[in-house]
Amino acid sequence: MAIERYTGLASVLETIRWEEGITQATLTDQVGLGRSVVAERVAELEQIGLIHSPGRAPSTGGRTAKLLSLNAQAGYVVGVDIASNEMVISASDLAGALLGTRHRELCDVGEGPARILDQVNVIIQEVVREQGHNNMLGIGVGLSGPVNFDTGTPVGVPVLPGWDDYPVREEFAARWPVPVWVDNRVNLLALAEIESNPRAAKAKHLLYFGAGAGVGAALITDSRLYRGSHGLAGSIGHVAVPEAGVVACRCGRTGCLEAVTSGWAIERDGLMLAETGRSPYLAKVFKESGRVRAYDVTLAAEHGDAAATELLSRTAALLGSSLATLVSFFAPHMLVVGGGIARAKDIVLKPIQQAVLERLPSTGAPDLIVELSAIDEQVGGVVGAAQLVLGELFSKQNLPGLLARLTEPLKRSLEQDQKQDQGPVTEDLSA
Repeated sequence: MAIERYTGLASVLETIRWEEGITQATLTDQVGLGRSVVAERVAELEQIGLIHSPGRAPSTGGRTAKLLSLNAQAGYVVGVDIASNEMVISASDLAGALLGTRHRELCDVGEGPARILDQVNVIIQEVVREQGHNNMLGIGVGLSGPVNFDTGTPVGVPVLPGWDDYPVREEFAARWPVPVWVDNRVNLLALAEIESNPRAAKAKHLLYFGAGAGVGAALITDSRLYRGSHGLAGSIGHVAVPEAGVVACRCGRTGCLEAVTSGWAIERDGLMLAETGRSPYLAKVFKESGRVRAYDVTLAAEHGDAAATELLSRTAALLGSSLATLVSFFAPHMLVVGGGIARAKDIVLKPIQQAVLERLPSTGAPDLIVELSAIDEQVGGVVGAAQLVLGELFSKQNLPGLLARLTEPLKRSLEQDQKQDQGPVTEDLSA
């Protein structure tokens, strides 16, 4: 009976979450439960404050129907995005809207997880002080590279040296009395994409490819993130690709996709262009700063630097030919390319589109949409982290814990009211 109750509650909550201002009659039709059951579930969710009524539907001549919406102010979640060179921490309401965002550069990711997570927790404390400790309902963490979703630990992450098998989820859970989920940040960027991009939201099957310091893919199927075994689906950064030849990769092998398409690969090749003088723009950057970033290569191309433009176009073509294999296998409605490489816009988009379509059979993907990410990557990770937490919190598996947490203040309030109604207890001295 309890299972049926939570299944019904989760179904009602999920429908209201995605359909702002739905009537109870429409809700009943969509969730497929009886009217009395839906009424009970709605009343329960209203009582604890997870949903509320923003008003009534327009009159059609009879009694107007009450509208139902998620109460976004019933609590908040914290999102943490740890990339190779920066971290972003935010609070988001229960509709996923950002309430405040903090950005910190990571000067040396090689400091190791313990010191970096200490910094993250200090910032979370600041967020909690602003938003209120009792209303925090969960934490979502994104890391660069593959993550075992079952255990919340990173797996084989050359982008973050020293992080392999580190108990990230356990460390957060030990410090904060709320559930914690840890995932690959490419998965979170994909969740942010379908949350923020209407075209992506309509794509029932979507392939998201993130090319930043590392590379990885995320699969959206039937409008849900597909994780595969242990949450490791999409970990393609170190698969061998013919175009990479014998190029050395940071993982210790040669010929990896990441070795020729990642941000650090672009930095490596951009540095060579600067040192040889083939790119005047990058040579100047290197002379002034002592380094060449992937973003510098993009800026050089935007300023008409031929060598930088050629480097980005070649990288994009290699990327497109590799993605064609994934597109053939997965057959998505839409392919989105995000991460740092997306900053180069048309310089990389056209070569990617051309390479993908050239490798596909003529009937392989007649309506495939190929485009660059529409989200701001700096906040995309925390937007996706919030969506991860909300999706998990509102699931039938985790809903009992969420309801218990939200019900506790209500119980304390009722107990306080009862004490006040009873009045002070006085001793009878006349006996």
